[in-house]
Amino acid sequence: MNGRAQPRHIPGALVVAIVLLAVTGLIGNVLVVTRYFNDDLFDTQLVGKWQGRLANQKQDLDRIQSQTRVEMDAVGRRLAAMQARLLRIEALGERVAEVAQLDEGEFRFGDPPALGGPESPVDAPQAVPEFLAAVEVLAGQIKSREDELEVLESLLANQKFRQEVALEGRPILKGWMSSGFGRRVDPITGRMAWHAGLDFAGTPGSDIVAVASGVVTFAGDLHGYGRMVEINHGGGYSTRYGHDDELLVVAGDVVKKGQVIGRMGSTGRSTGPHVHFEVLKDGHQVDPARYVARDREV
Repeated sequence: MNGRAQPRHIPGALVVAIVLLAVTGLIGNVLVVTRYFNDDLFDTQLVGKWQGRLANQKQDLDRIQSQTRVEMDAVGRRLAAMQARLLRIEALGERVAEVAQLDEGEFRFGDPPALGGPESPVDAPQAVPEFLAAVEVLAGQIKSREDELEVLESLLANQKFRQEVALEGRPILKGWMSSGFGRRVDPITGRMAWHAGLDFAGTPGSDIVAVASGVVTFAGDLHGYGRMVEINHGGGYSTRYGHDDELLVVAGDVVKKGQVIGRMGSTGRSTGPHVHFEVLKDGHQVDPARYVARDREV
């Protein structure tokens, strides 16, 4: 051997095998790239579908936002109307309380209502939109004021009813008291006798008025009374108006305090034009003077 490298012979079959491997690898790479761009990994149709869905969702979102703005505007208008209603209720309540002369402080419509009670937790959303919270607060205030007005109306109705049926005042508008209640000299016989009412003299044909509201239980001629009206006022009270020249009511009529029920005359057992006025409590005559004097105390 002379130390020089001897060239080796590469078999032709090996060269062919290497070439085939290289070609196979190239073909594999081409297939992978083709799959990547043309298969489901990058499907242009799928992208288009998602883009369409996103566009539809955006339209839905825009529609919801527009509807929400409309609803919020409507709630705002309702809130303003409720505030105006509350102001009117408070003004009305204060005026009614003033006219009714209620004790100061009993109904303070401008102050928050007095509330209280043990705490009872309830399940409710922690976050409430501001306008919804305002509506809830205002609705509660209106309900409170309406409840107060209901109580006030009830008090006034009872008070008015008591005032209407309370016996007070004289049965005439013009005239004078000519005879009192109790023992007296009878103007016809001249003997001592019991007078069960008060006599009010005046001009013939002048008005006779009811001293309280009630129901007419009798209107006609009655021995000794002449033409007479009897009114039941409830609570065991009734009044009689005798010697009328003319009757302006009939049995069953509902009359109000101060209503004209007849004209002054001298019918029945009488010496001249006057009204014989009686007050009965549970069917027994009582002195009308105490009721006549009430109108002077007001």
